[in-house]
Amino acid sequence: MSNFPPMKNDLLLKALRGEHVERPPVWMMRQAGRYLPEYMELRGKYSFFERVETPELAAEITMQPIDRFAPDAAIIFSDILVIPQALGLEVTLNEGEGPRLPNPIRTAKDALAISVPDVADRLHYVMEALTITRNRLDGNATLIGFAGAPWTILCYMIEGRGSKDFARVKQFCYTEPDAARHLLSVITDTTIAYLKAQIGAGAQVVQVFDSWAGLLGPEDFAEWAFPYLSKISESITEVPVILYPKGSWYALERLAYKTNASAIGIDWTVTPEYAREATRNGITLQGNFDPSKLMLPPDQIKSSVKRMIQRFGVQRYIANLGHGILPNIPVDNARAFIEAVKEYS
Repeated sequence: MSNFPPMKNDLLLKALRGEHVERPPVWMMRQAGRYLPEYMELRGKYSFFERVETPELAAEITMQPIDRFAPDAAIIFSDILVIPQALGLEVTLNEGEGPRLPNPIRTAKDALAISVPDVADRLHYVMEALTITRNRLDGNATLIGFAGAPWTILCYMIEGRGSKDFARVKQFCYTEPDAARHLLSVITDTTIAYLKAQIGAGAQVVQVFDSWAGLLGPEDFAEWAFPYLSKISESITEVPVILYPKGSWYALERLAYKTNASAIGIDWTVTPEYAREATRNGITLQGNFDPSKLMLPPDQIKSSVKRMIQRFGVQRYIANLGHGILPNIPVDNARAFIEAVKEYS
């Protein structure tokens, strides 16, 4: 690890440790991607998985927003569905239709047949991209690695695609609970090994995306999501862990006090005041600007961001969106979001 360039900007790490900062750090979920013309140019030349699986390309895409806006963190360009791939499931991604798993898990027998693979071998290209990127960042931004949370990965592995309600997944959990728990445990152990390999390759922070956590009520969240998020956060001790369970506002207190996370990402359906109260100001919070609000004129974006920071407070706070940036956001509006945070005093 020590052969990486020294850190010139460790603002994100300070906020995650709860240390005093002059302004909040800022980055945007999905900041490397489809709203940037330079990304669209590469998208015209290479398929999605070519971009993900070619370390030089993934590093270049990760650096695009850094070169443009200089946020305080870079998040490696990859996809949460590399884990199902490592577990032996086929994943396709055709433009305009979202991810598909043509042979999803449909029976207890299918689920019980899945075992933990050698992720460092299967997903070596992610680690290579991280190392290239960490060197290219030259200490100017913190490098974030990531993975999907076990519940969200389970959703894709059983449903086979995105869904409004993932009813098939819930049915599987209720009717084949042992098989579902086996699969969640395998995904969890695979994810821990994967994140540790990312850290070894240069990731300084890891974020766990539980994109579909909000489909679960509090009791189901406690059974099918929380234990696995908790295990991941307890197992990763080398770097800070950010948990982002979208839509699970009811679990904020539990996530703050019953996991080893350094921060919790929240979406825009939660007020800063509620989030601070629920977590008793005991943990760093990240979020929660509605990505659609980036359609506002830049001066209105700036005043909205300023208000958001005032409501969360500067300390123990990471300015971010409540979900990934949308493809139709003008580049100047994304810039206004990041500039507003950097200009905050």
